[in-house]
Amino acid sequence: MRRLICAAAVLLLFPTLAAAQAAAGTPPLNLFMSAADVTAMIAKAKTSRAPDQANYAQPILRLAPYAANLEYRVAGLNANATIHETEAEMFYVVEGSGTVVTGGTLQNGRRTNPTNQAGSAIEGVTRRRIAKGDVIMVPQNTAHWFGEIDGALVLMSIHLPTP
Repeated sequence: MRRLICAAAVLLLFPTLAAAQAAAGTPPLNLFMSAADVTAMIAKAKTSRAPDQANYAQPILRLAPYAANLEYRVAGLNANATIHETEAEMFYVVEGSGTVVTGGTLQNGRRTNPTNQAGSAIEGVTRRRIAKGDVIMVPQNTAHWFGEIDGALVLMSIHLPTP
């Protein structure tokens, strides 16, 4: 009975959430993306990424406070090392291979917003080769960077707020 009541509450609340998002100017709540949609996002990243852009990111799904993004990274361009101070970040390798570098000390760090820092490198690190199907968890306040990419590296990143 309790499950039935919870399910009914969710069904009744869903249109309210969608209407609130529409009124706020945000797209309707979307809790599903098909494999074909993800493939189309990868194709868009290949054609829309600027030649000097190391990482092209697109939102996949959002349900506050969580956000999933598709990241398309290419060989030969260095993206900044990053630290997220209030979020852990989980990555799933959709396509390609490369190296993930984690831990250590961020070099030449600068604040990019109130809760994130970026830098030119990381000193004192753990390096790991990654490929399609691998999953990486980067804890809050941990420097991380992707490099030594073979062609292109496509990741799904999920930001996980921490208390």
